[in-house]
Amino acid sequence: MYHLRRLTIVAIVFAVIVFLTTFLPRFLNPVPPDKEKREADQRWIDTSPYWLDRQACRWVSLCGLMHLKKDPPAKPKNTDGHRHDLRHVGEPMAILEGGSNSGKSKGQLREIPDYVLDYAPLVHLYSQEFFWPSDIADHVEHVVPDLDEDKWTMNKSEPVTLSNLNELSSELGFQHLKSKDDVESRPRWLHSRMNRPIAFKGDGAEDEGYDDNSEPDQWLGDDTTWFDVDRDHPLHRITDPRKLPGGMSKSERLERRHRVLRAREQQRLLSEATEKALKEHNSQNKPDESGYSRAPATLILVDKGSGIVDAFWFFFYAYNLGQTVLGTRYGNHVGDWEHCMIRFESGIPRAVFFSEHEGGQAYAWHAVEKRGNATEIQRPVIYSAVGSHAMYATPGDHPYVLPFKMLKDVTDRGPLWDPAKNLRGYWYDYTTTKDSEGLEPVKENAGEPTSWFHYKGTWGDRLYGLDDIRQWRLFGQYHYVTGPQGPKFKNLGREKVCQNWRCRIIHSIAEGKKGSWHS
Repeated sequence: MYHLRRLTIVAIVFAVIVFLTTFLPRFLNPVPPDKEKREADQRWIDTSPYWLDRQACRWVSLCGLMHLKKDPPAKPKNTDGHRHDLRHVGEPMAILEGGSNSGKSKGQLREIPDYVLDYAPLVHLYSQEFFWPSDIADHVEHVVPDLDEDKWTMNKSEPVTLSNLNELSSELGFQHLKSKDDVESRPRWLHSRMNRPIAFKGDGAEDEGYDDNSEPDQWLGDDTTWFDVDRDHPLHRITDPRKLPGGMSKSERLERRHRVLRAREQQRLLSEATEKALKEHNSQNKPDESGYSRAPATLILVDKGSGIVDAFWFFFYAYNLGQTVLGTRYGNHVGDWEHCMIRFESGIPRAVFFSEHEGGQAYAWHAVEKRGNATEIQRPVIYSAVGSHAMYATPGDHPYVLPFKMLKDVTDRGPLWDPAKNLRGYWYDYTTTKDSEGLEPVKENAGEPTSWFHYKGTWGDRLYGLDDIRQWRLFGQYHYVTGPQGPKFKNLGREKVCQNWRCRIIHSIAEGKKGSWHS
């Protein structure tokens, strides 16, 4: 009887653990799987060559237990001079180039508005990061289409490039790019150490504390619907008297708003002149290249009408290193697109969106930490998590998906990256009806390719099957997941600041710390 009670207790504890780690995350997931995804999951389970493994996977969500091993961020070089021989690891190939850049001449292209660069974000990468920013042009040199060898042309002199990626995908039918190398051998191009930003020097502002109880911006109140705008839903004035100064007529309110906008513009111009003078005076203390990375960021500008412009800053990394739970790593994938978005109303920043895994958080402009003193333009500060590169408004621990902080991102005040120093810029018209149109480079980089933007597939390996010795899944969490799609598929035409309809604008850092990763 004693042993029976102990077995019963063990069974109950195990059932609770399975529930907390399997069913609870599914319930909390803001993007629950549909029927098609559930059927795909069954096919994935069937890739295991072992009957016992398939049953354990189906009934207790323990998949690929025999593949479990340590997965450190950096690994020793392969000294035998050969690539690791693993199932589904393809050999490098190349295919024909095609496609072209935007058809417009340089004179017809639009420039980047000054305010977009003035208020460009600054990104604190993690101090002990292993996988630094990557250039997408370099990335495509180390991946190949995920196709059988006999389905595409071998031509090493004309490889896949940013100028032909979408055309080749449409012609040959591939939906995934896969690494030429075994990623567990940690080839150099995954780490991109040469792209580590040059550190800011002689400034001292980056270590200053930030007031979590900052007050809302007094320059401009929420008297318009800037938080919910696109070309089909133009900007509206809010007539709720609780949102407007009492005792003012409509004409007085409009005149007040115009005065505020003019004053803000005058302040911005004065700040620019002051900042330029300070830079010239202190050029030896703060080199122009401070915060520069060899890996260009991608800037996508979207005009929503009514004076609303969304500036999407995309940051690419060759590899996403997942986090660990009880010493086991989950969530690795090749190719990693992260982004933030700053929404402007008539050139004035109103909100910042931080992408975090499948979700993210939106902060009002006044709430986010900024860098710069009273004589400089205030630029928002973003914190990039180690390995996953998810974006947060504060340094520290950021739990997600699993309860009890079992799975968390970590950020700190590491190297400060200034993406405005090196970028590829584009304007995007999300209302265009043709799949391969709508994107044009900015005038400052008129020759940049556009084909890559329209590529519908993923920028990294597809989900490894259970027949791959690198793969496992425990309680719904995969060791390796499918690489992400590119910027075009991040809902660039959205009305709200967030990626989905459920969007809460956070008005203080303290409030944001209480929020969830999918707010």
